[in-house]
Amino acid sequence: MANKTGVTESVTNWAYTAGWAATKRLPERAAQQVFRTAADTLWWQDAGGVDQLSKNLARVRPDLEANQLNKLTRAGMRSYMRYWCEAFRLPKMTPEDFKNGFQLRGVELLDQAMDAGKGALMIPGHMANWDLAGAWGAQRYGRVTTVAERLKPEKLFDQFLQYRESLGMEVLPLGDSEVMRNLVARLKSGGLVALLGDRDISGSGVTVDFFGEAAGFPAGPATLAILTGAPLYPVTMHFEGPIAVGVVHDRIELPESLPKRERVAHMTQQIARAFEIGIAEHPEDWHMLQKVWLADRKPR
Repeated sequence: MANKTGVTESVTNWAYTAGWAATKRLPERAAQQVFRTAADTLWWQDAGGVDQLSKNLARVRPDLEANQLNKLTRAGMRSYMRYWCEAFRLPKMTPEDFKNGFQLRGVELLDQAMDAGKGALMIPGHMANWDLAGAWGAQRYGRVTTVAERLKPEKLFDQFLQYRESLGMEVLPLGDSEVMRNLVARLKSGGLVALLGDRDISGSGVTVDFFGEAAGFPAGPATLAILTGAPLYPVTMHFEGPIAVGVVHDRIELPESLPKRERVAHMTQQIARAFEIGIAEHPEDWHMLQKVWLADRKPR
């Protein structure tokens, strides 16, 4: 790889800018090529989070030699940019496209939970195309509520909200004083809440054992399950050829005998275990370009 070079825009900002253009003007094959080329360029320049992705994948696959890790990282960047390209084409998809483009194995678990009328927590990771999973869930169950980190500039975050709302998702901004209250209300009214569970943005989450090292995971999913009694299901995802596949893992049970703080830690650890299974099977489709393990984070 070449030495790390600066970039004038973040990958996220670039993806949004290019995504709108690709969605509006380019045929699907041409758009995929644009994003694939971008992935290879970022990989070659070791820019846009590639270095951290490589460090993360090295923990997942410590058995790989340097050249093998480089190939896996390149495949990871291609998968990541494929996600961006496909995500921006979602508003153009028909119900038949959703049916043919996404499969959820274990969907009966979610169906049973939603039919019971007590709501459900679907906890995916940054894997494959989680926007497609959210849009699919909104079509199947009426609406999906999620939480998103505020993006800068503000105009970019507004585009983010409008885009996901067009897919049938309700997006609550992270950091809003009412976000937890609103999520509890959605669950108690029988709604489906989807929260990404493999990155602790706040820095005040739960420390878990993740691939043999201490990592930070968000406490929100487990906390909501305890507050509402809603069933919590980890979901892992990967690409299989032209389609995205989700796998619903077994429900994370509430350990009633433990104090609340320990219950949150115990349930979050079980989420991490489910993610380990899916990520180990398809490491190239885990799009984690940020720091997850505590050893990578600078002391505050």
